[in-house]
Amino acid sequence: MSAAFTPLTRDGIAARLAQDIQDGWHVNLGIGMPELVANYLPEGREILLHSENGVLGMGPSPDEADIDWTLINAGKKPITLLPGASFFDHAWSFGIVRGGHLELCVLGGYQVAPNGDLANWARDANDPLPAIGGAMDLAAGAQRIFVMMTHNDKTGAPKVLESCQFPLTGAGIAKRVYTDLCVLDLTGGIFTVTDMVDGLSRDELQNRSGAQLHFADQVAVMQDVTQAG
Repeated sequence: MSAAFTPLTRDGIAARLAQDIQDGWHVNLGIGMPELVANYLPEGREILLHSENGVLGMGPSPDEADIDWTLINAGKKPITLLPGASFFDHAWSFGIVRGGHLELCVLGGYQVAPNGDLANWARDANDPLPAIGGAMDLAAGAQRIFVMMTHNDKTGAPKVLESCQFPLTGAGIAKRVYTDLCVLDLTGGIFTVTDMVDGLSRDELQNRSGAQLHFADQVAVMQDVTQAG
């Protein structure tokens, strides 16, 4: 029997991913879970957050008392602005995306394969946003894609698979996957585990996955810094 372990919260995943965003990057945060990354960007790094509805220079989420509903992101969530932030129309916004000017886009995921294939778009009219939307442009235009998701769906089925079963958002685009259980590097067509939550065994992680996992020589322990204290 494996030792007890606690999966990361959504905020915990966001905080871990934020550590890998480099100084000077222009970054788009996808709708949903990736929006949380804005609250955990490392201090001292100049990172410009972009939103498809025409914003560059977003800050963390506002306190409830400070919400201004004229300031929203592409997911219709309230935002704050950093000094020097700018607004522009969709033509300029998607010019940034399609012109390759984003060093990173963080997307949610339904399924990811070791060759970098990603399926992340809503599949029927019952989903909140039943269309591929701007993710199609981001998948093709961003310099790199990080995927942020739970390791398993609500039924316990794995979202890390040998091949995606859902329609693809993009083929061969994902470079790294951050889940509530681990961090996976996608290089050479394989999943390589670089980080795992404390107490989770390699066998247990493999059993919760639908693809063969490989492990780095040194696997770091992931801590949920948002739950400290």
